[in-house]
Amino acid sequence: MAAEANAPTASEYIVHHLQHLQNIKQKSIIDFSVVNLDSISVSVILGVLGIFVMWLAARTATSGVPGRFQAAVEMLVEMVDNQAKANIHNAQSRKFIAPLALTVFVWIFLMNAMDLLPVDLLPLLWQGATGDHHAYLRVVPTADLSTTLGLSTAVLVLCLYYSVKIKGLGGWAHELVSAPFGTSKNPVFAVILGIVNLLMQIIEYVAKTVSHGMRLFGNMYAGELVFMLIALMGGAAAMSLSGVLLPVGHIIAGTIWAIFHILVITLQAFIFMMLTLIYLGQAHEAH
Repeated sequence: MAAEANAPTASEYIVHHLQHLQNIKQKSIIDFSVVNLDSISVSVILGVLGIFVMWLAARTATSGVPGRFQAAVEMLVEMVDNQAKANIHNAQSRKFIAPLALTVFVWIFLMNAMDLLPVDLLPLLWQGATGDHHAYLRVVPTADLSTTLGLSTAVLVLCLYYSVKIKGLGGWAHELVSAPFGTSKNPVFAVILGIVNLLMQIIEYVAKTVSHGMRLFGNMYAGELVFMLIALMGGAAAMSLSGVLLPVGHIIAGTIWAIFHILVITLQAFIFMMLTLIYLGQAHEAH
């Protein structure tokens, strides 16, 4: 009875698991002095892990019949390289963009895959290590909007860089005021169209960046919530003396969702990589 009295409610459980480990206490909804330490730490660790795995594949690669690990990595590299060639027609740019796309796919896949760990595993280990039973820890960096928007903003910066590099500063500036509605020989209309075109270009850049990050965040955040709801079923089953079907339902639901989520985490990594290639490809093209 005492355990039940001290047990958190469903809403308290979810709210606790949605809190980040931060450097300071957030004072408002928008506070740029707050840093989500858990998202940064986990993403850096997974980034290093991804680099190590790819380095290991290159280190152990042989010219003979490849093993399963080498074959899997070669298929992945070939897939990314084919997509890069289809979207980036500049061979010089592909020398940087193709490895970048591979890095993006592997890194985001690993961050998404953290969702497959038991919801309470790492938070409980962290609470035990810190001695604080109320310590916060979120382990899925892509369920953090600051992570996904950070990634999409980095893609935006690269798009601006290649727009200037390929078209020249003057050519890109002319494109900003002449596309998509063109220009006019009439000075008055030319100014009006230039302003409208510039506003449309700004809206396009902002919309692509926000949607790029929000798509990944929304899917991973929703998946994280579903896993929490399934975990609540297990918690209710553990505290219930009469529940018979609930534990079985918890196991079945968790297994089905985890199997389905493997497709989700892979697809979201692929979509983010493909949009990165498409946007960078558009930066190479003249409107």
